[in-house]
Amino acid sequence: MASVSNSGSQTATLATEHVLATVITAGQYQCVVDVANLVLGETLTLKIYGKARTGDTERLIKEYGVTNAQDEALIQLDPIVSPHHLKFTLEQNGGTGRAFPWAVYAID
Repeated sequence: MASVSNSGSQTATLATEHVLATVITAGQYQCVVDVANLVLGETLTLKIYGKARTGDTERLIKEYGVTNAQDEALIQLDPIVSPHHLKFTLEQNGGTGRAFPWAVYAID
């Protein structure tokens, strides 16, 4: 079972990494982004950051690239476990800044 931990819509400013959500509660989470607004020539980069220990420096865990319009427009990032810190970001490059609905699911 899952529930929505955070959600919203991010209108991208080109070449700017936007923070969608930062989660500091222990659990397993999955970020989902609707990329239906992407068109030919546009690229979206989605990233997950985390920390090994609470006081450590935040590091990149995984990066996903999406280019052009997608037939399967609801992108589900890999579920990830953290006892203390995750951050999900979005960056669009090329074209016109688009709006991207998103959600972070808490997986029970």
